[in-house]
Amino acid sequence: MGNFLTGKVVAVTGAGRGIGRAVALACASEGARVVVNDYGVGVDGGEPHSEIAEAVVKEITTAGGEAVAVADDISTMDGGRRVVDTALARYGRFDGAVCVAGILRERMLFNMREEEWDPVVATHLKGTFTVFRAASAVMRQQRGGTLIGFTSGNHQGSVSQANYAAAKGGVISLVRSAALGLHKYGVTANAVAPVARTRMSAGVPTELTEIGEPEDVAPLVVYLLSDSAKAQEITGQVYTVAGPKVAVWAQPRELRAAYADGAWTPEQLAEALPGSVGQDPMPMLERLREMADAAARKDRPNA
Repeated sequence: MGNFLTGKVVAVTGAGRGIGRAVALACASEGARVVVNDYGVGVDGGEPHSEIAEAVVKEITTAGGEAVAVADDISTMDGGRRVVDTALARYGRFDGAVCVAGILRERMLFNMREEEWDPVVATHLKGTFTVFRAASAVMRQQRGGTLIGFTSGNHQGSVSQANYAAAKGGVISLVRSAALGLHKYGVTANAVAPVARTRMSAGVPTELTEIGEPEDVAPLVVYLLSDSAKAQEITGQVYTVAGPKVAVWAQPRELRAAYADGAWTPEQLAEALPGSVGQDPMPMLERLREMADAAARKDRPNA
């Protein structure tokens, strides 16, 4: 048992399996008391099983830690609030919220149905909001705390997971908004974009060259929850963890601009946009083109 998070109370959603479980165990091993939330659904959003959260609590307590299970659906306002209320009722304080819970429903955009869009956005994006909403109210009053949302490299876009990509992009904007809105109250907010072998990554159609295990993600989360990270004022950031690699994403910013003498006309834009403003290359689109060329040569790459 370490002491990096001694005295802190942390809630982890989606903590029954994979990365969420690894984060919950790591937090407990560093001295935190942990609220283990997992609705217990399958990766496709199927029927819940509450014993999944209880099993992780048993792992923590067997190792000498403290934990409590909450099997609520955090895509509801009541569910998100119950995660925070349970921490307060059981341990009397609340220091960190880590929102890992997620599901997948893969479909090309032109075939995607509403029932494939709504649950994915609800679990990833609204599920982060409901916990952040309840947690931020407490953290504002106590003048401190940490919010961590989980995103993905797919926030850049996805060929067949527009629902997932949109939700993950939304998580980043939610995190940045939380960082801005809660800074004066001593609350930090960051996002983690893991690349790890989990149930959700198992369906990725190409072999990823940079990938780790769920346990590789946990140390960064522990650090972001710690007083050490708070002392460095780390907030509003997006970090990737892929095995031994840790990287930070750039903040959104303008690249180039052009100005008209008065209002723009379509004719002026036809000249200025390609000429002086230009485009910012889309790495994933370039990668798709490379893969298509390789496939045409019958030389499909693995990564």
